Amino acid sequence: MSGLGDQLTYGAYAAGWGAVKRLPESVANGLFRRIADLAWKRRGKGVLRLESNLRRVRPEASEAEIAELGRAGMRNYLRYWCESFRMPVWSRERIAASFEPEFIERLDEAMASGRGAVLALPHMGNWDLAGAWVVVRGYPFSTVAERLKPEKLFDRFVAYREGLGMEVLPLTGGANTLATLAKRLRSGGLVCLVGDRDLSASGVDVSFMGEAARMPAGPAVLAAQTGAALLPVTLWYDGTPVMKGRVHEEVPVPEDGGKREKAAAMTQALADVWSEGVREHPEDWHMLQRFWLADLDPDRAPAAVEQPTAEASR
Repeated sequence: MSGLGDQLTYGAYAAGWGAVKRLPESVANGLFRRIADLAWKRRGKGVLRLESNLRRVRPEASEAEIAELGRAGMRNYLRYWCESFRMPVWSRERIAASFEPEFIERLDEAMASGRGAVLALPHMGNWDLAGAWVVVRGYPFSTVAERLKPEKLFDRFVAYREGLGMEVLPLTGGANTLATLAKRLRSGGLVCLVGDRDLSASGVDVSFMGEAARMPAGPAVLAAQTGAALLPVTLWYDGTPVMKGRVHEEVPVPEDGGKREKAAAMTQALADVWSEGVREHPEDWHMLQRFWLADLDPDRAPAAVEQPTAEASR
């Protein structure tokens, strides 16, 4: 049954990449909006978890307001998928016109200096579109992808992102990914990482919305080791066809403390920036999984590793 489920999952994603890009844009957008509304009405685990997370973000909101945020969140999440299935056939001009980030000069200055940069962002908006936009701007970059099940689905995601101009390295099961990323940065390159959730033993404990969570140390470690600029990014939709975003001020390397303490402080700084971005645009934070440590299963050790699956990706 597991093998059959993997085949069905892969078939669904393959159909999305194959068929959705051929639909008229208005039809595709309407279809995915209806899918989002249906998923929200069905009240599945992902929707319930999303709304549970939103209660932490907006504790003052009523249940009716949380439900509306959940519905808007599902619509924006399905917009991410609709765009992702269609982007392989978008022109460079279309990609360039589909994203308007604020303070992009912060990235330009870091790249012009030769230091290299790490763009670190949470699961907000459409990070693939933001990445494709950066490539079109003239900054090819390296990133990391979690391994999904089935393996051929992971391969399909890698091919999709490489088709947008990204260098994609596996998080596990490959060469020394951290060393490769550091090499890219030392040569003045760009690394982009999604970094707001890590339940592994190597994650850094942070305070997010006033509660304990765990985030990967990778972005901070890479910046501290290589001298690259660590630039937090937030993304959001505003009801228009153009996604919005912001490149925030550089997170500096602390002067005091050892490597571990510096990485922890820089990761907390990222968490602080992202928490403000999520409070501002909660419907754009696509967190349909457990996030805060308090929400982990009681019989599971806090440092246990969650196996990435296609279900988690959905």
